Amino acid sequence: MTITHPELATVRDALSATLTAVGVRGYVHAIDIDSGLEIGLDADTPVVAASVFKVPVLVELCRQYSTGQRSPVERVKIAANERRTDGSTGISAMLDDIDLSLRDLSFLMMSVSDNRATDIIVDLLGYDAINATLGSFGLSDTVVTRDCAGLFVTVEEDLGTSLEELAASAATGGITPEMRQALQNTRAATAELTNHTTPREITSLLAAIWRDEVIGAEASTEVRRILAQQAWPHRLTAGFPHSNIKVSGKTGTLFYTRNEAGVVEFPDGGRYAVGVFLREPTEETRNPDADRVIGTVAKLAIDYLRQSQAESSENA
Repeated sequence: MTITHPELATVRDALSATLTAVGVRGYVHAIDIDSGLEIGLDADTPVVAASVFKVPVLVELCRQYSTGQRSPVERVKIAANERRTDGSTGISAMLDDIDLSLRDLSFLMMSVSDNRATDIIVDLLGYDAINATLGSFGLSDTVVTRDCAGLFVTVEEDLGTSLEELAASAATGGITPEMRQALQNTRAATAELTNHTTPREITSLLAAIWRDEVIGAEASTEVRRILAQQAWPHRLTAGFPHSNIKVSGKTGTLFYTRNEAGVVEFPDGGRYAVGVFLREPTEETRNPDADRVIGTVAKLAIDYLRQSQAESSENA
């Protein structure tokens, strides 16, 4: 439901100003999971999901646990040179044969954004199943069409160069204006041509999972367990540093893209799904100001929802 709080325009202006101050364009949505109160900034604009696409993958995996199609303790054996995908974390960075449970593989996919683990799981599930489950949530603007390796292939095809050559150019400051323009126009950097969502749809998915809807309580509990173990504490938690506030989420990073979608839970029982998707002017992967601003705008949005809910309760 859309609320007409007197300060809504002021808060939206504050969101825009906060994002502009660090030189990024932002797309934001936050919703009170239990009351439905919400606030957004360009919340229905399609955005590049980057690794946030791993959330729908996890949802479908846990749904398949609940139907018996898959078992969380199913063993996944991966030879050293099998299904290699670029990445610096998890089994993407490992050199030897691997034997893990499917449940632990999904933990690596989400906690450290392991690209190789993701691609193995996507192979097991299939795109049709992942997107059908998104459809069962009514999410028509959230689509998964490529795994991590597939995304990287589109970048190499669009640039006519390898990721290794691109990384070498970036490391030596050799990204030319022409290369920068080409990067900005790749399919991987264009929402409609890659895995995409909208801020409102990803928060709708998370809110439903926190309410045990659509895929059931057992499957939703496993999704929540995994999302609560993310290893990266520098984005959403920048706005919620106190240890009595629980933050569960998934980051997403690609050139010109910096995201996080998650759920923030307070000791008083308040719980809020929030998605912040940034478009940056640079391909630099390290941008501490942009990392922090994700937490800052999430806090602005959630503080507004909490204040609005408190005022509604007082006036009831």
